[in-house]
Amino acid sequence: MESVKHGAEVVVDLTKMHYHMINDRLSRYDPAVLVLAVFGGTLVYTKVVHLYRKSEDPILKRLSSYVFSLLRKIPSVRDRIEKELSAEKPKLIESIHKDDKDRQFISTLPISPLSQESILELAEKYENYNTFNIQGGRVSGAVYTNRHAEHVNLLGKIYEKYAFSNPLHPDVFPGARKMEAELIRMVLNLYNGPEESSGSVTSGGTESIIMACFSYRNRAYSMGIENPVILAPKTAHAAFDKAAHLCGMRLRHVPVDEENRVNLKEMERLIDSNVCVLVGSAPNFPSGTVDPIPEIAKLGEKYSIPVHVDACLGGFMIPFMNDAGYLLPIFDFRNPGVTSISCDTHKYGCTPKGSSIVMYRSKELHHFQYFSCPDWCGGIYATPTIAGSRAGANTAVAWATLLSFGRDEYVRRCAQIVKHTRVLAEKIQKIKWVKPYGSSDVSLVAFSGNGINIYEVSDRMMKLGWNLNTLQNPAAIHICLTINQANEEVVNAFVSDLQKTCEDVAAAGNQKPDHGMAAMYGMAAQVPKSVVDEVIALYIDATYSAPPVEKK
Repeated sequence: MESVKHGAEVVVDLTKMHYHMINDRLSRYDPAVLVLAVFGGTLVYTKVVHLYRKSEDPILKRLSSYVFSLLRKIPSVRDRIEKELSAEKPKLIESIHKDDKDRQFISTLPISPLSQESILELAEKYENYNTFNIQGGRVSGAVYTNRHAEHVNLLGKIYEKYAFSNPLHPDVFPGARKMEAELIRMVLNLYNGPEESSGSVTSGGTESIIMACFSYRNRAYSMGIENPVILAPKTAHAAFDKAAHLCGMRLRHVPVDEENRVNLKEMERLIDSNVCVLVGSAPNFPSGTVDPIPEIAKLGEKYSIPVHVDACLGGFMIPFMNDAGYLLPIFDFRNPGVTSISCDTHKYGCTPKGSSIVMYRSKELHHFQYFSCPDWCGGIYATPTIAGSRAGANTAVAWATLLSFGRDEYVRRCAQIVKHTRVLAEKIQKIKWVKPYGSSDVSLVAFSGNGINIYEVSDRMMKLGWNLNTLQNPAAIHICLTINQANEEVVNAFVSDLQKTCEDVAAAGNQKPDHGMAAMYGMAAQVPKSVVDEVIALYIDATYSAPPVEKK
């Protein structure tokens, strides 16, 4: 006790000594100066902390962006950038309207109604703008079914009945409500959801992912976490970036291995008290690689952090792969640590665009997604997702599609697609000018250039009628196989065209590209992100523009 008492006295004496020393030094300054210094220092500290917590980007990257934002304010720099962007605008508009042959544009409401025949004729003409052979397997992903007449006919009849239904009003549209509930439960059962599991229909995979992140943000707030972080592989879908932006969260990316699977050791190392959800993809969009979901789930259990599985792309493939003869590690709610899953019905579920499911292990988690405004003067307002009114017809045709296909048809399609994916991956490995990128675990085959510009390959393949997906960091392209590509004829045609294109690009040498994807990605790698953002904005603006007048 005496030693403790003596130690305490020493601490008190030292504290007093330093107090008098500091007080003596500060007494030389005007009190107003001290107040201003404290106030200014607090402001600087608050700003620095805010900037640090605002993003997970490296400090140097953020600093360079900040410096460039200052440089852009210099008139000469600003004028140069605006001049370059102005030059790009007409090129982008022309590229968007290249297939618009008549260059007519409806911009005002007609005074008198058009006849149904005229409207259908116009719609047919617009449909014929498309130059890619979707049914012939020339388009990567995008349309995931073969649109056979019997299915399309069924969808038309269902849509006719539910075109004006709205699940926001379950009392007015009880049938639409029941369809929604049944659709959710069918998908939950595909993913082995427990009895207390729950979910929502959304407009697509991006909304499903945003809803899951929104739920975990709200859960984090309820636990006192002020700056929640999403911890996801760098290959996770950009929808997680969008979710972080919209929800005021931070996204912390985890490195991946040579097959594009998340590095588990790095994921564990990056966990801290702000992480509110761990993410795994099954599979990821860039290369089609499935992350080690069981191991991620165990990390979630170990650190009491929820785990979200993004199965948007492969949502109606992976539940059927075992029955199709292709074994996958457990990816669903059978992993105790998995707390939510996103699954698109409008991809390999073959439903029309506009439907996806976000699933939760428990209703308690699902409730963090709900929004309610109980004291609004217009009455109690509550919604389960972002939208208020929802298109009941989208749910109805999704429900009808699942019932009309049945499990056996999904297993058959899965077997056919996975088989030809692996055949294609094996054939591409024999082309010396490309090398595999990631692992073709489900339905994607990705590859990068081996001594050639892979973006130039993509541009030339497009001229041959192939619409592929371009990737970056690293530069690569992929083809996403649907039922339309899952046959020997399409696979052989693709390999033949790819081989010939690679040889042509190699023979042309390292010429600097001045057009197409090769030029665009080359530019994106050299200029600041803010400028790339402006070019992208111009491109999106162009999609809403009237066609330019053709020069005579």
